[in-house]
Amino acid sequence: MLAAIILLQLLLPLLLIGWIAIVPPQSLLGFWMQAIATALGLLALARTGLWIFPPWWTPYLYGLLFVAALIVGLRRYKSRRLVPSAWLAWIAIIGFVAFGIYAANEAAQSLAGRFQPEETAVELAFPLLNGNYLIVNGGSDIRLNAHLKLLNPTIPRFRAYRGNSYGLDIVKIDRFGLRAQGIVPRDPGAYHIYGEPVVAPCSGKLVTVIDGLPDMSVPEVDRSNLAGNHLILRCDNLKTSNGGTGNVDVVLAHFRPNSLTVQSGAQVKVGDRLGEVGNSGVSNEPHLHIHAQQPGSATAPMSGNPLPIRFDGRFLIRNDRVSY
Repeated sequence: MLAAIILLQLLLPLLLIGWIAIVPPQSLLGFWMQAIATALGLLALARTGLWIFPPWWTPYLYGLLFVAALIVGLRRYKSRRLVPSAWLAWIAIIGFVAFGIYAANEAAQSLAGRFQPEETAVELAFPLLNGNYLIVNGGSDIRLNAHLKLLNPTIPRFRAYRGNSYGLDIVKIDRFGLRAQGIVPRDPGAYHIYGEPVVAPCSGKLVTVIDGLPDMSVPEVDRSNLAGNHLILRCDNLKTSNGGTGNVDVVLAHFRPNSLTVQSGAQVKVGDRLGEVGNSGVSNEPHLHIHAQQPGSATAPMSGNPLPIRFDGRFLIRNDRVSY
């Protein structure tokens, strides 16, 4: 799945850009319809794509290539008809218009996903230190945050995990924007975030601590233990975006086996060390998962109502970068 996404993000933009530069339509109408559709497609892909490889700055490179292709395409033919004369060219224009409408809708919906949902958000401290981090899943639209599929009430198995719905997935990147040594290395230790210390994002009591589950080789997952090694921290008097306080469960997941330094029932303060990032559970590659929710039931502790989270007042979405 991840390899297919990477291939799509490499090939599709280059195909669209190369098409304009090498074989542009013979009519001005066709050329500009193709150019507009390509620009919208690149914008939608830039906003919704998983830019872990190629890295986050790749859409900016595609933008420069698109401008260059536009110039080359305009200069390739000195004279063009205003409208095409062949019916195949008209079909192509209709195709570009349809693609452009689809891409514009995707870009617009992803823009809406940048904004915090109506639910009251909780304010947390960032759970990772000393590095540059990239948000892989986050936001209020499913195009930016795959966890939102868990809000679908028609799928019974999602109900036990609906508290996950506004969760964030976080990876660490180096100065070049890369998150691993290689494209999709199988060894979890090849990922920059692997083994990074995780600290408490709030003060409270640990109500669940699960450790000892194995790391998985990338891209294998452990479907019997979805959260892998994880903990649930019940935060007391947590500040919310409306100025109030309340008790909230914060879940952190996919820890490295035997790295958790806390036990159920322990009290922790903001910044206390909890464990290390790993690749246990349903984790396509090493990352830290974090979400906030109202307390769930005893049999389904992650079934509580999901709550948006903010760090330093910032509602993070896919492809946002943070440094601590």
